[in-house]
Amino acid sequence: MPSKDFITKILVTGANGQLANEIKTIAFQYPEYEFIFTTKEELPVENTEAVKSFFQKNKIGYCINCAAYTAVDKAESEKEKAFLINAGGAGNLAEICNNHQTKLIHISTDYVYDGSGNIPLKEENKTAPLNIYGSSKLKGEELVLEKNPAALIIRTSWVYSSFGNNFVKTMLRLFKEKNEINVVSDQYGSPTYAADLALTTMMFVEKIQQGNLLSGIFNYCNEGIITWFEFAEAIKSLVNSKCLINPIPTSSYKTAAKRPQYSVLDTSKIKQSLQISIPGWKNSLEKCIEILKAV
Repeated sequence: MPSKDFITKILVTGANGQLANEIKTIAFQYPEYEFIFTTKEELPVENTEAVKSFFQKNKIGYCINCAAYTAVDKAESEKEKAFLINAGGAGNLAEICNNHQTKLIHISTDYVYDGSGNIPLKEENKTAPLNIYGSSKLKGEELVLEKNPAALIIRTSWVYSSFGNNFVKTMLRLFKEKNEINVVSDQYGSPTYAADLALTTMMFVEKIQQGNLLSGIFNYCNEGIITWFEFAEAIKSLVNSKCLINPIPTSSYKTAAKRPQYSVLDTSKIKQSLQISIPGWKNSLEKCIEILKAV
């Protein structure tokens, strides 16, 4: 067994988030790595000196950046904070990872697109965010690639998990509290189970560790295209809820931030690069619901 000094360390930021928690769940499957999980209190990515100091004390082989400001509607009134973390923080990490020869895997979002089309979006499609959150994440991507051209960015969409706050858990709560709810039926996307994304992220680590020079932007989401209404109906069916779900147009559901109408991600590139098949959204949803039922 090699000494701890020779074990590659993987830093996972944003440790309280959905993806970081899912990586924590599978970390035992990768005994050849030492995982270090940091919360925003332990390692505020926007604090240059804190990040520099951390990297000087720890020899990090990989950094998986899950740290983000994700309150989409709140971001409209907290633009500075959103940009500080999603852009400034991402740029900070990218530069410091570059200086320390640490491979950066940065997590981004479908909200960098405007969703005005009707065919799945490829990595090279034009970006045009509709809201502050999307704009801050896009700026983060730009800074990451500018300061660290070898970095890898994963854009993902409609993320849910048995951890944290997300659409699935909100629906389960509302089904218990209400007899009837309204859900938007004219926004299209593909849900992403964070547990699947965690495994895929680690596949990137393994591939890179084997000498594959993977970098740039990759899209990842589960297979299948649905609306939020259809997603809600599927959740309802899996828990046998009697709650009535009414389909409504986006125009009837006012939010501070505008959402893309069609943000389905084309995942051809990641499937080809990693030689993987991606689970269908319904199979993954079933797995998540089983875990939540057992809690």
